[in-house]
Amino acid sequence: MDPALLGLFAGLVVVLTLASVTGRLLQRRVQTPEGRATVDNLNARIRAWWGMIAVFALAFTFGKGVTLVLFALTSFYCLREFISLTPTRPADHRALAAAFYLFLPLQYALIWDDWQSLFSIAIPVYAFLLLPVLAVLKGDTDDFLARTAKVQWALMLTVYCISHAPALLLLRIPGFEGRSVLLLFFLVAVVQASDVLQYICGKLWGRRKIAPVVSPSKTWEGFLGGGAAATLLGAALYPVTPFSPVQAGALALAIVLAGFCGGLVLSAVKRSMGAKDWGRMIEGHGGALDRMDSVTFAAPLFFHLVNYVFVP
Repeated sequence: MDPALLGLFAGLVVVLTLASVTGRLLQRRVQTPEGRATVDNLNARIRAWWGMIAVFALAFTFGKGVTLVLFALTSFYCLREFISLTPTRPADHRALAAAFYLFLPLQYALIWDDWQSLFSIAIPVYAFLLLPVLAVLKGDTDDFLARTAKVQWALMLTVYCISHAPALLLLRIPGFEGRSVLLLFFLVAVVQASDVLQYICGKLWGRRKIAPVVSPSKTWEGFLGGGAAATLLGAALYPVTPFSPVQAGALALAIVLAGFCGGLVLSAVKRSMGAKDWGRMIEGHGGALDRMDSVTFAAPLFFHLVNYVFVP
């Protein structure tokens, strides 16, 4: 493992240990039902962080292959949650099979093969053309446009967008060769820190709700306070990246904004289906897509910004 990455993981372990101890102390002191619910939610987020750090440490230790398998499995579970929550018809089964068993593994195989040009268009061009064909052959035209768009949208979010996170390993930045895994760490750290810090700031100072119908817990105070803190965290991580402090801060801000939009959009999808969470994969904290909703929007934006600015 890269020494810088090892140091970052060690720092995260210290921070999470302190957070876990603080959460336990708060759990003992809080008396009101609302306070208990807030602390329980915070502790669930901390436990989710521990799980993610353990899995990512394992993946980063064993390199590109294990990292790709990890994200491929994440995409599989996210796609399954998305499809399970939204209704389908028998006529959609061929398209769904192609999404799960053709385009999902193909997308990650293209990253493994370093075929960046095809990786960028395989789903938004070829999958989007083929999936409606597979569905229309069944002859069921009821809500055909909505059904097709749902499968395409699910594949785009959970496979294409998420796959841009491990695709950071493909980027060859002069003077940063062999260390692209730190870009992946930067992305995940800023996204997840923004999520937790926005939640904490919202609970401490939140008054004005951003979208009360879509996501009642999101407030302007939480978004601005947590987003600013996560941006500063990204700027502070510049020594382990190929970026200057200003560039790292600007990219972190882009990640924060995109991640917020992803969380809000996918919350709207859940609300439209009458669901609170995408699944129950993570105890007390929803499904895999509940943890990856911000990544779906942040990963492609971060990948293309870095590719455009830093890769010759």
